[in-house]
Parts: sequence; C-alpha cells; structure tokens
Amino acid sequence: MHLELAPNKRYYSIGEIAKAFNVNASLIRFWDKEFDILKPKKNAKGNRMFTPEDVKNLQLIYHLVKERGFTLEGAKTHLKEGQKKTLDKFEIISKLEAIKAQLNTIKNQL
Repeated sequence: MHLELAPNKRYYSIGEIAKAFNVNASLIRFWDKEFDILKPKKNAKGNRMFTPEDVKNLQLIYHLVKERGFTLEGAKTHLKEGQKKTLDKFEIISKLEAIKAQLNTIKNQL
C-alpha cells in the first residue's frame, strides 16, 4: 500500500494519517489504544502527533488487520512474536509494490 503523506515530516496529525489510510480518525485512535507499538506524542492541545516510525507501525497494523484479515488479538500476538521479521517482510512487500507500480507506468508509456 502506498501512502500519500508529505515526506520528511517529523510529525503527522491524526487527520493526515486517517486520510492517507482512507479510514476514520476514530479507527486510528482505537488502534493507538489497542497497540502498544504505537507511541504518538501529544501536543499542548492533547492532539496525537505521529512520527514516521508510528506511520510504519500503522502500515503494518493496517496490513495485518485490513489486508490479511487478522483479528486484533491475532495482530497483537503476531507483532509481539515476530515483530522484526514481520516488519522486514512488510518493507520488502512495500518496496516490491512500488517497483511494480513503476514498471507498470513504464509499460504504459511504451
């Protein structure tokens, strides 16, 4: 999944995250409560500000829950047991999907 987020930002608002994932902000808040792996900072107003690391973790949670059909408990267990391996696989899949999209663009230009 390719997210439409401004690159090189230190923090993203919950609205930016929700829009990028095409989900409601309430789902992001719910996942924040449910998954210890997410650690957004809160600004003076109490709004969640997500780091690029949080975004990677949200992508992983989204992949497990929405794309692979894991239950929340299943996703939590999966993350705890093989977090590094899962993240590595997810990053490989993301890179391959980006390459595939680039190749399709080139193909369509031929």
